[in-house]
Amino acid sequence: MDVSLILFAGVAFLAVLLALEGLYILWASRHSAEARRIKARLAALSGDVPAGAASIERTMAPERLPRLNALIALTGPGRKLRRLTGAAAVTASVAELLLLSIALAACGLLLPPLLGKPMVVGLGAALALGALPWWRVASRAADRIARIERQFPEALDLMGRAMRAGHAFPSAIRMVAEEMPAPLGRDFRVLFDEINYGVPANDALAHLAERVPIADVSYFVVAVMIQRESGGNLAELLDKIAALVRERLRLLGEIRTLSAEGRLSALILTALPFGVGLVVNIVNPEFMAVLWTDPMGLRMVGVSLAMMAAGIFWMRRIIRIRV
Repeated sequence: MDVSLILFAGVAFLAVLLALEGLYILWASRHSAEARRIKARLAALSGDVPAGAASIERTMAPERLPRLNALIALTGPGRKLRRLTGAAAVTASVAELLLLSIALAACGLLLPPLLGKPMVVGLGAALALGALPWWRVASRAADRIARIERQFPEALDLMGRAMRAGHAFPSAIRMVAEEMPAPLGRDFRVLFDEINYGVPANDALAHLAERVPIADVSYFVVAVMIQRESGGNLAELLDKIAALVRERLRLLGEIRTLSAEGRLSALILTALPFGVGLVVNIVNPEFMAVLWTDPMGLRMVGVSLAMMAAGIFWMRRIIRIRV
């Protein structure tokens, strides 16, 4: 084998690896949990933290395109998308996101043929651009849920201490809404407002479980509903739920630490073919042009993409362990 080819492959691999590392460091410096926490602390010290919403109507913005949203909500996938946008707490409605996704997919489908690229490139670009808004919503929902999971044990401890001090259950909810930062404090503020304005407690708790699709919150809601029917020491029950949640988060952290190598390997294996192909296309465009001009090359690209999609799905199933 030619030594120059081996050196080129090694340099390309290192270039892609260093580029991914640089992009991750750049992203983490602005959007990671530590960066957001530091930003929130600086905002709190400077007095720029906005005051919480005083009522349900101030918290909930009016929904745009209500008729189209109501029509989408009649279907099962539409209800799942509504729950996803609710978990992400985005201002855009499901109808707006669908229209944006359709517009981006149309641009991705029409632009490559105008540039002289084959239709398979247009289909790939349409799928990627069409999924981009929902990828953003899903990542924001996952980040918000992760922050709520970290805040939830502290909120349960605060409620338990408040009830031991003689406060009623709605008063304990109000204390969590005032003391805990967003996003959990905002959801408990809505819960307190609903109970304070006459919504039955069980219905308000069910609304909380719908807004925050986390198993721990569902356990809390079911436990409180059962306690309200059968009686018992609610403060002790909250302490046990908080201890259970902390133990689950500790086990989840250990699993993420042990599976970090597998996640990094999956990321490198996913990005390496595209990075090497881009580098080769820049260095020697004629060598890569066979994949776009020859029918056999197009079939090879399609089969390769299908196999890569299957491999990515399989690696995700292996390294994703639910606790």
